[in-house]
Amino acid sequence: MATKRTNVARGVTAAVVLLLIGQQAVAADLPEEVPCDPEEVASVTEWPSPWQIRLRGLGVITQDSGYVDTVPGSGLSYSNTVTPELDISYFFSNNVAAELILGTTYANIAGEGAIGGLGNIGKVWLLPPTLTLQYHFTDFGAFKPYVGAGVNYTVFYNQNTGSADALKVKNTFGTALQVGFDYMVDQHWGVNFDVKKLFLKPDFDVTVASAQLTGKAKLDPWLIGAGVTYRF
Repeated sequence: MATKRTNVARGVTAAVVLLLIGQQAVAADLPEEVPCDPEEVASVTEWPSPWQIRLRGLGVITQDSGYVDTVPGSGLSYSNTVTPELDISYFFSNNVAAELILGTTYANIAGEGAIGGLGNIGKVWLLPPTLTLQYHFTDFGAFKPYVGAGVNYTVFYNQNTGSADALKVKNTFGTALQVGFDYMVDQHWGVNFDVKKLFLKPDFDVTVASAQLTGKAKLDPWLIGAGVTYRF
């Protein structure tokens, strides 16, 4: 009986020793826990805001082209201007964004060719809100180029006559192409350079010496801007 008890005790002791050795082996294989840095965790989980704004100084360079329908050899020219521009962008992803372009400026309209003697025909203000869909390239670090295309609707207002008796430039739709880049100084601030081409050809009615005429003003302006970017 004593021998049997001794064998049982030895078996229990051996099982305990094997269990302890196994636990130590498992613990040795486990990687050490690295303390979590709260700021690092926050930086991983914090996503940038989808909203961005830009404020640019904009040069508006028009194409001097157009005509009066019933006057062969007639032409038109327009003044170039500089104006501020506000842009609001929404990013659907890191690469795809929509941008609403807001600004207003004016154009002096002068006769050319067969109607050059009219001189300054009139002056109109235009509001050309433009919506573009953009693709942003994100493989160049702080340098972030983009391209875009969209639609434009131009409203003409405050139309004043010069040599004409009456002038009415009609609101119209157009299309837009865009290329530019942001250079981000930090997470929020950057500098921007942007070039847009608007294809804008409004019809107009004009009255000169009691003659009522129609025509088309082929403005097709280049919009060349530079300014600052802020990403929320």
